[in-house]
Amino acid sequence: MPPPTPLSLVLTTEADRERAESLARELLERGLVACASLHPVVSHYRWQGRLERSEEVQLLLKTTPAQLEELCRALGELHSYDTPEWIHWTAASDGPYGRWLLEQLPLSPGGGPPAPAGTPGDGDPAG
Repeated sequence: MPPPTPLSLVLTTEADRERAESLARELLERGLVACASLHPVVSHYRWQGRLERSEEVQLLLKTTPAQLEELCRALGELHSYDTPEWIHWTAASDGPYGRWLLEQLPLSPGGGPPAPAGTPGDGDPAG
């Protein structure tokens, strides 16, 4: 069995679904992420000395360690928040999903131009 593919996972949130989808689409078009999963969340946090509650959309971004620096720059440029959430960690994937992820990211080893979007049931990996 080939060695696991190293990958990076990044969490960020956006104010609403429209902004989250726009951010995900731009990051995909720039080749900085292979996949972005969007999840509605309710966030409770302290901001400028006050307790806050917001309905947001969390994005789980899947990329490679080589893309992290450029992805961080792009989030700073594109994000609607002054202080966007930026949490990342290293993970790995065995088998076809890891290979697919690398193929989607042109700046990664073994990567190439993004593949055209598939249709449900055509065998492409899910998020």
